[in-house]
Amino acid sequence: MTNNILLTSFDEVPFLKIKNEDYLPAFEKAIQENTEEIDAICNQTAQPTFENTIEAMEYSGKQLNRISSVFFNLLSAETNDEMQQIAQEVAPKLSKLRNDIALNQELFLRVKEVYETTDFSKLTIEQQTLLTQTYKSFVRNGALLDEEKKQQLREIDARLAVLTLQFGENVLAETQKYRLHITDKIRLEGLPKDALETAQKLAEKEGKKGFIFTLDFPSYLPFVTYVKDRELRKELVIAAGKKAFQENEHNNEAIVKEIVNLRQKRAELLGYKNHAHFVLEERMAQSPEKVLSFLNELLEKAKPAALAEFDQLTQFAKKTDGISALEKWDANYFSEKMKQELYDLDDEILRPYFSLQNVLNGAFAVAGKLFQLQFRETNQVDVYHKDVRVFEVYDTNNNEKIALLYTDFHPRKGKRNGAWMTSYKLQWKEKGEHHIPHVSIVCNFTSPTETKPSLLTFNEVTTLFHEFGHALHGMLANTVYPSLSGTSVFWDFVELPSQIFENWVYEPEVLQLFAKHYETGEVIPQKYIDKIKESSNFLEGLATVRQLSFGLLDMGWHTSSIEETEKLKTFENKQFESTKIYPDVLENAMSTSFSHIFSGGYSAGYYSYKWAEVLDADAFAYFKDKGIFDSEIAAKFKTLLSKGGSEHPMDLYKAFRGQEPNVSALMKRAGLINK
Repeated sequence: MTNNILLTSFDEVPFLKIKNEDYLPAFEKAIQENTEEIDAICNQTAQPTFENTIEAMEYSGKQLNRISSVFFNLLSAETNDEMQQIAQEVAPKLSKLRNDIALNQELFLRVKEVYETTDFSKLTIEQQTLLTQTYKSFVRNGALLDEEKKQQLREIDARLAVLTLQFGENVLAETQKYRLHITDKIRLEGLPKDALETAQKLAEKEGKKGFIFTLDFPSYLPFVTYVKDRELRKELVIAAGKKAFQENEHNNEAIVKEIVNLRQKRAELLGYKNHAHFVLEERMAQSPEKVLSFLNELLEKAKPAALAEFDQLTQFAKKTDGISALEKWDANYFSEKMKQELYDLDDEILRPYFSLQNVLNGAFAVAGKLFQLQFRETNQVDVYHKDVRVFEVYDTNNNEKIALLYTDFHPRKGKRNGAWMTSYKLQWKEKGEHHIPHVSIVCNFTSPTETKPSLLTFNEVTTLFHEFGHALHGMLANTVYPSLSGTSVFWDFVELPSQIFENWVYEPEVLQLFAKHYETGEVIPQKYIDKIKESSNFLEGLATVRQLSFGLLDMGWHTSSIEETEKLKTFENKQFESTKIYPDVLENAMSTSFSHIFSGGYSAGYYSYKWAEVLDADAFAYFKDKGIFDSEIAAKFKTLLSKGGSEHPMDLYKAFRGQEPNVSALMKRAGLINK
């Protein structure tokens, strides 16, 4: 045990010294220590106070939190069979600990006494938030239940912990096993040279001739966007759409049903109508009714535009390729072709101006101008893979180090699809010491080749800025308590920093900072900048309806239970009725790979992407009015970011903006209503 690096005190994660066999004993020891810390709080003879109960709980479990952050972050970014097995063993242990704390009657009585007897006016706003959230978390996790119902809750939570892990592992397994092997290069007509080279390289690596394509996004997206062969596009799109929806060991249908029904039972146990009511009580939106009203209001405005765009796209496909009925495998292909015709703009023309390094430098430059930050790369910190880079983040006002940033940008075996920001260490203050955050951005951009650096599509540029916005939320954190730090905010507020940061990518002043040809150094021509701006709302109606369909599906699952006899596909199609544009694909299902809501944190919360778009459109309109680098507005937004979840998000927003957000700002930006 003494040789277990995870049980030592460390600041930067010592990735190179961690062995898989360290995890289980480290978890067990840290769980035991956390249990003893909680027992010590309960066994005090002193009267319960904010300091000896609420703060003591807040600062407990630090070792367990670090071990968990390391393990579960690597489980997403650098997993293997052994780690997945460990996860299955650890998940119920962690669930049991959470329930042991949440259902500890002695502990709850102490918290309850502090909550009921404390003079809130003598606490800081952050202390008031912590006390209120601590009390409510007990109530929302069953503290008022009798022993029989508490035991039922424990069993539900332990089972859910295993099921959500299994769901994610099945999606990853399905993604990684699929291969589309093409030997006839002629069939790949239209595919960009870079994508062709990457596919050939993968085939060589696997000892095959020709080209191999996968469901990883950098392989999948160019294929369905550019390959002329409709049958091949169909094959790949259907393969992507039936992940975990096939008759094999990775099928997620039963898991989805069980997760949904267990969440419903859990909500009912706690006195809520359904899981959505339970979740939304602690969100800006507050109720399923308000969310559905919000989604349907947007749908009412967006659907006429979407149908008109679909008709326009159908006519274009008929004119160019003689196709009279568009299918889902035609969407990206004809959208790109029509975009090229309308705007004379091709992602492949833009790619050379967006080398990954330049884009990253651009994100750093914008953060520097707005928030006086500087990013200095270091090789003195352990990394878990050679692709990972580390930057020390400094406040240039006082040259003080405020954060550590890890970046991990390329796909590989053992890394799940998508893009996300996470933390290896939160920010907090304790006993006069300021603990700085360690934040990570993980993406899946095209890897560099022997002849070219990693070149991004414009969509990938916005993805990087999006995740960097989340990272700024973590890096600029300046709160006392870790549970209120950085991105520890209401779920329908967490996307504001990420989505607003995407806006800068469309500004000529910003593009000229970093959009430079990787070979010649030429700054992106103004005509391309103009075209990017012109095309920013291209097919926005269709994109909006698609996003709303996901939010409505999520709400459908979490405002009802599903009968064992009802087919997942049937249920899903009911939820999609109001948003259906393209013909259904019988072999496909969305829910079986909808990781956001079944293995991520977005259950009854997927609407928050659109909700946050309203916030970000309204907030960026404020910047646009005053200047995109206006120092006064940037300082106010920096304050909003620094406060994390220490205050109610609407209070933070109004302090920044001077008013509540206006939905018309989003509609105007999207071109769905007149400016």
